[in-house]
Amino acid sequence: MADKKEIRRAQLTELVSKKARFAVGGALATGIDYLIYFPLFEQGVAPVKAQVIAYSVSVIVNFLFQKYFVFEQQGSTRATFLWSMLVSLGGLVLSAGIIYVLNWYPFFQEYQLIAKLMTTGLVFFYNFYCKRYVFERRFF
Repeated sequence: MADKKEIRRAQLTELVSKKARFAVGGALATGIDYLIYFPLFEQGVAPVKAQVIAYSVSVIVNFLFQKYFVFEQQGSTRATFLWSMLVSLGGLVLSAGIIYVLNWYPFFQEYQLIAKLMTTGLVFFYNFYCKRYVFERRFF
């Protein structure tokens, strides 16, 4: 019985560690995303278009971080990259949709930072579990 508890504890520790490293990479990618999004928005680029451009750049940075510092890649880099980009495309559609809906409301039109923070938080979990599957062929 103790062995099962130790195995579960080790698995939980591994999952928390990966989420922490994923969060660091995500913070880096999010910083890049925000550094691109807000200047574009301030220059008059529509919020959804600015989101598409900023998110697209940040996913490349995030893939490289995940490949080298977060997950243990199972399979070829090419296949992993293509699947990762497909997951990122899903994240892009999800995040652009959230930005689009939030910008129906004047509050979020005025406070884009809050809209971006909410979007980032929601998409984080989608990205972690889908990317973990892409790299390691498992969700949990």
